[in-house]
Amino acid sequence: MIALPREPDIAACRFQADVFEKSASVCTCSSAVFVRRFMKSNLAKDMDTDPLSFGVSTPEAALRLIEEEYGASSYGSVRYSEEVLRWMGYLFRYWASAYGESSRNIYRIVGARELCGLFEAYHCLDPDQAIERILESKGLNPQLSIIDKGVKELRRIRNQGKYEYYIIELPELIQLSTEGSEGDAAESASETTPGPK
Repeated sequence: MIALPREPDIAACRFQADVFEKSASVCTCSSAVFVRRFMKSNLAKDMDTDPLSFGVSTPEAALRLIEEEYGASSYGSVRYSEEVLRWMGYLFRYWASAYGESSRNIYRIVGARELCGLFEAYHCLDPDQAIERILESKGLNPQLSIIDKGVKELRRIRNQGKYEYYIIELPELIQLSTEGSEGDAAESASETTPGPK
């Protein structure tokens, strides 16, 4: 579940942007592979938990940690520009920091290739606006309350035209009281109701 925005840690956003930018010149694998590895790495998990003390101080050290965790790879050949990677790194960390979402879950929502494709349209937007547009395009909205989400889900089910019906058997007492005629019910009510003598 996506939380409402809170104050992001800008220093962590800048650090992750530096790491992503540096990956363009240091990593031998494709940019998409690097981004996937980073977003699912222990380093990203540590940054999600505590953005101020995650154990590395330079982008080079962060890249070494990623390589130690996953091993060296030369898989893939498509490299994104440093500008695109910097924006992606900043946006991913901003999203995790401001919305309280894990890097792994954010990557499930929008992967590297898709986010790279959104660069031209979204890189000039405020990070909050870019994130909101991505979420809206996925049918997710961080501003919806639980009631709004429930109503939206019920409308989706209604529009599909699939309904499930359940037959509930009532206990015998209730069935017996409804089986008699209205006259019997009125007669039994007059017998039990004390009247003037």
